[in-house]
Amino acid sequence: MSQGPRSGLAAVSSALLAMSRHLEVRDVLKTIVASARDLLDAQYAALGVPDDHGGFAQFVVDGVSEEQWRAIGPLPRQHGILAAMLREAKAERLADVRKDPRFEGWPGAHPDLADFLGLPIKDGEEVIGALFLANKRCAKPEGSCGFTEDDEELLSILAQHAAIALTNARLYERSRELTIAEERSRLAHELHDAVSQKLFSLRLTAQAAAALVDRDPTRAKGELHQVASLAAEAADELRAAVVELRPAALDEDGLIATLRTQVQVLDRAHTARVTFTGNGFRALPAAQEEALLRVAQEALHNALRHSGADRVDVSIGRHGCGAVLRVADDGAGFDPTAVRRAGRHLGLVSMRDRASGVGGTLTVESAPGKGTVIEMEVPGG
Repeated sequence: MSQGPRSGLAAVSSALLAMSRHLEVRDVLKTIVASARDLLDAQYAALGVPDDHGGFAQFVVDGVSEEQWRAIGPLPRQHGILAAMLREAKAERLADVRKDPRFEGWPGAHPDLADFLGLPIKDGEEVIGALFLANKRCAKPEGSCGFTEDDEELLSILAQHAAIALTNARLYERSRELTIAEERSRLAHELHDAVSQKLFSLRLTAQAAAALVDRDPTRAKGELHQVASLAAEAADELRAAVVELRPAALDEDGLIATLRTQVQVLDRAHTARVTFTGNGFRALPAAQEEALLRVAQEALHNALRHSGADRVDVSIGRHGCGAVLRVADDGAGFDPTAVRRAGRHLGLVSMRDRASGVGGTLTVESAPGKGTVIEMEVPGG
């Protein structure tokens, strides 16, 4: 393979590990481009993810300064060599891209590219991106391409792993979007329940007052005072729900404040008493705190929606170098083994997955008529 400054198995391994380390699509794209440019010792590298309108949904470059990139202008369209790679799904290795009959020029501020190596990134038969390098840093005869067959083979390996990394990043972002959508839907139900109960009481009390106006003015006056009180309470709960049902950002407020706020809102929204206790907790890595929050939310949802509990207690505290979360209710309970056999898991599978995903464990204690206790333990980071 080409003898650039980062050639060799260790460099390839480093590039692949870097790609697998990121979950955000933009970060994955940047890592792929930087790794390709570094490995093959090129002056420029770029990766474009096509959209369905003849352009690119995302386009990432390496080797171009921020000032240059701004001066170049809008994202490129799918034309010339880029369009050929996307359409024909094959590699392109050119001595001078400017002399290729498919070349259609570039903006005035665009850097001058000469020798060129490009490959489509494919997920199965679908082309999901185009990766290319330009201006190999090496001595080369006039009119020849500095990129070799070995370079093309190396870039092909990188492109295959890039397809996996990019697909995984997309799945992660889609999963996160679905989680947010589900959470918003659940919170909308909480808001609806909290306010509609008060409005129902308000309507009944107003009807009672109207019926008593002529017959018993004194009692009617008392009912109207109750109407005013209920209306004030409804307004307060609506205001609190609008402000507080939106989860606080973990990186801003921390897990304890986020959980406390959500528990306070749920306590107001439901007839069940919902409490929170935080003892000796110390900050954990972001992934662990998010997992703890999601498991707490799922456990609370199950307890308040399915168990008929009168009381739900949430606590989190230090456990060695890590932490333990406990959500206990006095509801109907269930037989965990029967639930597993019947295929009804009440979110237990997702909770266990979240726990194991951050190196933690999840235990469930429950029995019919005995309530439920869910505990999640995570190690220190």
